[in-house]
Amino acid sequence: MTRSERGSFGSRLGIILATAGSAVGLGNVWRFPFMAGQNGGAAFILIYIGCILLLGIPGMVSEFIVGRHSASNAARAYGNLSGRKGWSAIGYMGIATSMIILGFYAVVAGWCLQYLTASLTGSLGGDMKYVQDYFFTFSSDPVKPVLWGLAFILVTHWVIVHGIRGGIERASKMLMPTLFILLIVLVAASCMLPGAGKGVEFLLKPDFGKVDSQVFLEALGQAFFSLSLGTACLCTYASYFGRQTNLMRSACQIAVIDTVIAVLAGLMIFPAAFSVGISPDSGPSLIFITLPNVFREAFASLPVVGYVVSVLFYVLLSLAALTSTISMHEIGTAFFHEEIHLPRRHAAWIVTVCTGLICVLSSLSVGAMPVLHLAGRSLMDFFDALTAQMLMPVGAFLTCVYVGWFAPHKVVRDEFTNRGTLRSRLFHVYLFAVKYVCPIFITLIFLHQFGLI
Repeated sequence: MTRSERGSFGSRLGIILATAGSAVGLGNVWRFPFMAGQNGGAAFILIYIGCILLLGIPGMVSEFIVGRHSASNAARAYGNLSGRKGWSAIGYMGIATSMIILGFYAVVAGWCLQYLTASLTGSLGGDMKYVQDYFFTFSSDPVKPVLWGLAFILVTHWVIVHGIRGGIERASKMLMPTLFILLIVLVAASCMLPGAGKGVEFLLKPDFGKVDSQVFLEALGQAFFSLSLGTACLCTYASYFGRQTNLMRSACQIAVIDTVIAVLAGLMIFPAAFSVGISPDSGPSLIFITLPNVFREAFASLPVVGYVVSVLFYVLLSLAALTSTISMHEIGTAFFHEEIHLPRRHAAWIVTVCTGLICVLSSLSVGAMPVLHLAGRSLMDFFDALTAQMLMPVGAFLTCVYVGWFAPHKVVRDEFTNRGTLRSRLFHVYLFAVKYVCPIFITLIFLHQFGLI
């Protein structure tokens, strides 16, 4: 299948928004703000930006080089760049990783749809205990969470079957600006609350006294996971890039968008939480238990505003989840479409059915059927740990080693410089980073995940 037959993004804006959308997800909304607030505020943000420059951007460019050079799905791309088919294992691992993530990620995305519906109908009103009971009752239901998760996968499927320009690019051009506008509106509403300044200070005041080696490792890990390194997502999207796309510039722009949205999410959450005297927790409890109560109390004197803010917040979460699930679905769809020579809609159904099964099992494992577990964890937690602590770090590590040490130097340089049409001042800096710096720090992240350092 030639490059023209595969389809491609139609504009530079489409490239940036689609690829940035793959990075922006639910983790930007709850994980980054919490980590920044607990690890030195602005000090953590500065370290995080340094980690993006050190690890994130070189890692992104490496996957871009592999994907664009081959103009094929991830499994074939790694073999094509070096001519050694054994390296295709990296691509296969990335495809498997993305499908597993999509399966359990859809469970949480489905929860967002349920809470959006509950916000619209006013079902989230009540004290903290009511909201806690609501979450546990819903998540333990054997039917509703499963149906919402499958519904989210089907929405993702609908976008994917419409192709690159008509599906992914068009959706990204609508979803990403909408997400950003919603975020700005919610930040403004949150920051105008009484006592909101304490929340802003909690996030943005630098406290270098909290900075230690643990904080550096946390920032490295957040940079790594926030940009979806090691999932074959960036490689797959880059296979639709045009030859004129500046890979380094694109990587920098995507990193900036991802970081700005993460910081804005903190400015949305913390001022509202501190306004009502609640210190937000991390994880699902923040967005499904703490925040509904925060919105109710913060806007108690203006119930209509509180209602609108709650609805917009869960619209925001749903959009953020969708931009990520689209990219994860496309990885497997491209593989089955090109390797088994199936029509795109049939290839998409294979991914939808497989990830739907993972979604069902994951949802039941944390609710109606807790007996579904592996290695002492629910299936959902097991899949999360498997991908985040094993598959993604290994995939990113192998990609950097592959591009830095085994891919033809001339090919890497040609892709980086668009065959000599761009200045290559940063090429040697990039190559040094991908050969030495990235593998070392990814190894540190990997060891940190298992508590070895």
